[in-house]
Amino acid sequence: MKILHPLWVALLLLVAAAGPANAAPTFPPLASRVVDQAGILSAETEAGLAARLEVLEQKTSRQLVVVTVPSLQGYEIEEFGYQLGRTWGIGEERKDNGVLLLVAPTEQKVRIEVGYGLEPILTDALASSILQTDVLPRFRSGDLEDGVVAGVERLIEQLSLPRDEAEARANEAASSQPYIDPLTATFLLGIGVWVVVGLISSTLGGGGGYWLWPLLFMMRHSRHGSGNGFRGGGGSFGGGGASGRW
Repeated sequence: MKILHPLWVALLLLVAAAGPANAAPTFPPLASRVVDQAGILSAETEAGLAARLEVLEQKTSRQLVVVTVPSLQGYEIEEFGYQLGRTWGIGEERKDNGVLLLVAPTEQKVRIEVGYGLEPILTDALASSILQTDVLPRFRSGDLEDGVVAGVERLIEQLSLPRDEAEARANEAASSQPYIDPLTATFLLGIGVWVVVGLISSTLGGGGGYWLWPLLFMMRHSRHGSGNGFRGGGGSFGGGGASGRW
């Protein structure tokens, strides 16, 4: 699965080139472990979650941050979360042990963004399972607050386990639910369409191999592996995680 993440990064670069005219989304300051810009959490729930996340960080050094936003500002939630992680630098540098739970109620989208260091214990498949089992059913019934709480509880449970036990649970989720991030699937489909169009164009005499550049770009990033992640002030992210909508 790890090799898919550079492809995800490549698609983000392509999406960014054709994205909104403004240079980058604007983010709220990271003032707490829970940043409820969309106003979907009560003060009591927000304080309770922040306290639990602080305990998690003290016990494990792993940092989980919850953020709700009133708008994705025209961006896909994958790109928004990617850039938010870069701006905030969630997790410790060199440990890359940060996780972001991002909720966008206006667009009805949610994402779990996972730092490099936690990908073996919080795989794409497990992140997807948490969203599909614990978060999205509650969101679809209209209870956003309960969905956030349920998602945080599952994430804390997984992040609190000893590493070997957490990896075993993550592998079990992966074997029972083979998972490819929808963004990665879209990218691979786009590459296939580009190649077919290019072959047809070449056959009809419509020019050379200009259409091969996405393949070359993809191969270049795949060879470099995780070195193509980004760094903010702390942790590093490489596209691991899962998204959903309701």
